[in-house]
Amino acid sequence: MALERIPIWLDCDPGHDDAFAILITALHPSFNLLGISTVHGNSSLQKVTNNTLSLLTAFGRPDVPVYPGANKPFMRPAVHARGIHGDTGIDGTTLLPTPTARPQSTPAVEAMRDAIMSTPQGTCALAVTGTMTNVALLFAAFPETAEHIKAISIMGGAFTLGNITERAEFNIYCDPESAASIFTLPSLSNKIILSPLDLTHTVLVTSSVRKTLTSTPSTFRTMLCELLMFFADTYVKVFNMTEGPPLHDPVAVAALMDESFRMEFEFEETVVKIICNGEDTGRTVMVGEGEGVMEHEGTQVLGDGGVGAGVVKVRVGRKLNVEKFWEVVMEVVERADRVSPLNI
Repeated sequence: MALERIPIWLDCDPGHDDAFAILITALHPSFNLLGISTVHGNSSLQKVTNNTLSLLTAFGRPDVPVYPGANKPFMRPAVHARGIHGDTGIDGTTLLPTPTARPQSTPAVEAMRDAIMSTPQGTCALAVTGTMTNVALLFAAFPETAEHIKAISIMGGAFTLGNITERAEFNIYCDPESAASIFTLPSLSNKIILSPLDLTHTVLVTSSVRKTLTSTPSTFRTMLCELLMFFADTYVKVFNMTEGPPLHDPVAVAALMDESFRMEFEFEETVVKIICNGEDTGRTVMVGEGEGVMEHEGTQVLGDGGVGAGVVKVRVGRKLNVEKFWEVVMEVVERADRVSPLNI
């Protein structure tokens, strides 16, 4: 029986871990990648767009159209992650090729709308692995797209420790207002999947994973390993994580594959609120049943409270089969290794 392909749009800000999200959506046979929109985040819009085009060239998929989106949050200045991803947003290797394609000129939100609405109702997935500015603008300008999609899978948030402040995760922190607009949009209730740091920090690029990655020598695999080693070094320096860096963004993509590939995700259904001001800006908060509009340590939580009419229900990832996840990643690496122009 042929595998039913999921039409998917990827919104990202590459990014070492975004590279693997692009790899999976572009080359795994379960996905039909409609396009990629880029957004400010790990680096400037120009740099993350170039990174996307370069990665697609390395993966043998320069045909995937790339649309530059927002270069800053709607209400705030842009924040970048040079300390984690370097000046280019994807430092660590000299093997990334010069892109063979150019970015598209159509505005990103229009391209996203056209691609989503070209699919049958309730079939298209949206994977968001960066700041949520583009997606918030999409749903505000074209609300029919939120009704039309099957799911939106987001890498973001933290319910214990953050990675940009003590309590905030980077993607949410960069544009909390956009994130808040997503988690309070009624038409997305039961469609949002959230992969927070609490989950992605269990998916580590260990020495065993790196050994498997380089078990078949090739220029392509060397490039991936160099990217991961740079990422590993920054996580040791910045976060003192020595077992290996977490591979955040592909987890959000994997969550969309769970039914077919038995990733064995465990989810908690909840309501998520975003704090948009004060020292806890960017913090994600779970609101339990029966709670009203709440104040968390003196900071007003945005959105209506309680669980009832109009509340947006979110599936928060709590656990997955990490071994199965890496099996799928390595299968895609093998597929890319056969087609990458780096190996010619």
